[in-house]
Amino acid sequence: MAVSHPIFARVFARASVAMDRAGAAAHRRRLVAGLRGRVVEVGAGNGRNLPHYPSTVTGVLAVEPEPRLRAVLRAAAPDAPVPVTVAAGLAEALPVADASADAVVLSLVLCSVPDQAVALREARRVLRPGGQLRFYEHVVAETPGLRRAQRVADATLWPFCCAGCHTARDTVAAIRAAGFTVAELDRFRFPPTGIPGPAAPHVLGTAVRP
Repeated sequence: MAVSHPIFARVFARASVAMDRAGAAAHRRRLVAGLRGRVVEVGAGNGRNLPHYPSTVTGVLAVEPEPRLRAVLRAAAPDAPVPVTVAAGLAEALPVADASADAVVLSLVLCSVPDQAVALREARRVLRPGGQLRFYEHVVAETPGLRRAQRVADATLWPFCCAGCHTARDTVAAIRAAGFTVAELDRFRFPPTGIPGPAAPHVLGTAVRP
C-alpha cells in the first residue's frame, strides 16, 4: 500500500526542525537513551531521532512509508552515530522477522496510523520477549475542555490537514491493551508554554513485551 502526503511531508520536515529547537530534541534523546542491540524505528519520518541513538545500538532499521520523508531519512542516515538501514513499510506490516528486535521506537506516529491495535500488535510481533517499546506521542487530554476541543479537531479538518493525524487517541491504553507492560511514563505539555492546542498533551515512556 502506497502512502503519499507530499504537502504534509514538506511542512513536517520544516516543522520538526522548529520543534526540536523548542525542546523536542531533548525528548528525542530521552526516547532512545540506554537502548541496546537491534532497533526498529517505525515511521522514522525525516530522521530527527537518528543523531540521538547511543553507541550501544548495533543497528537501526528505520521504516518510513512516505516517499519524500523517506528520501530525507535516507540522506540523513550516513551521519547517524550508529548503522542505519532505511526501508519502505507500514506500521501494520513491518518488514521484520518475528522476535528479532531488541527495541521498537514509535515517535509521533501512533496518532496517524489507521489502526493503533494492528500497529501495536505488529510491534509486539517483531520484539523479542523482554524487548522494549519506546514511545513519544501526543495523546488524549486529561482535562474535559481540551478533550472536547480534540474531538472537534478530529471530526473536522485536523486529520485532513495533518495526513490522518488524530489528537484524541488514548495511546497509553492502547499500548496496554496490546499486551505490553508500561514500565515508565511521563506526561507533559508541548510546547510547554502558551495556550495548549489540541496536540499539546504528550507522553514519553517505555513498555515491555512480557
